[in-house]
Amino acid sequence: MDKYAVIGNPIEHSKSPEIHAAFAQQTGESIEYSRLLGSIDDFVGDVRHFLAEGGQGLNVTIPFKQQAWRLADELSPRAHTAGAVNTLIRLDNNQLRGDNTDGVGLVRDLTVNQGFRLQGKRILMLGAGGAVRGVMRPLLEQKPKRIVIANRTASKAYSMANGLASYGQVAGCGLDELEGMQFDLIINGTAAGLEGEVPAIPDEILAKGCWCYDMLYSHQVTAFQAWGKAHQAARSLDGLGMLVEQAAESFRLWRDILPETSPVIAMLRGK
Repeated sequence: MDKYAVIGNPIEHSKSPEIHAAFAQQTGESIEYSRLLGSIDDFVGDVRHFLAEGGQGLNVTIPFKQQAWRLADELSPRAHTAGAVNTLIRLDNNQLRGDNTDGVGLVRDLTVNQGFRLQGKRILMLGAGGAVRGVMRPLLEQKPKRIVIANRTASKAYSMANGLASYGQVAGCGLDELEGMQFDLIINGTAAGLEGEVPAIPDEILAKGCWCYDMLYSHQVTAFQAWGKAHQAARSLDGLGMLVEQAAESFRLWRDILPETSPVIAMLRGK
């Protein structure tokens, strides 16, 4: 039985074992998937130990995605652009390939599960940290009209936008520069919601029919979801679908089969 795991610190909250167990049952794949509490001081040692015990692949979560990027012997194009790795694949020569499935997960949830067409849309991305960098290339490949990255520290948004300019129409700005702009989709990629906060953005920023999407997920409505509902967004969604879709892409990279995600999303929603 092939061994896989998710490594992070903390890790007890991770839904990944539940998700991958459901994928394995659905597809008939024989795998063992566990949680691995990574050492803050020795991530590389933990990965090497897992591989020495027969591990075939790892999902990587906070705070190790940048370390996984540096550890990988080769990188997928999307991982290279992201500067972060959330999926490690053991190759036949025992080298490690690093990939990043977060952006694919976000795009699939929006387009396939929710039916949102990204092409030609004006998108506002809130935040300029690793979570945002990880999803930008797949978003830009959908050919939106424009993506504006807005961040409390404007220089980070400018820097990220400049680094992505070759992939499409992307600009950076500070939160205080959004006055007068309107968008068809607003994505929250900040961690502010963990404290129940919402980035300070103008009330009039939602175009008619605008959707709000929070990359965070919760059993309760997230702070940003609630903000979207209060501002009459056409839809206001959390990131549970993204979580399951990025896991499905990891499963595909490891097992060469893409599982059905809708029953797993429904299971996690408690339906």
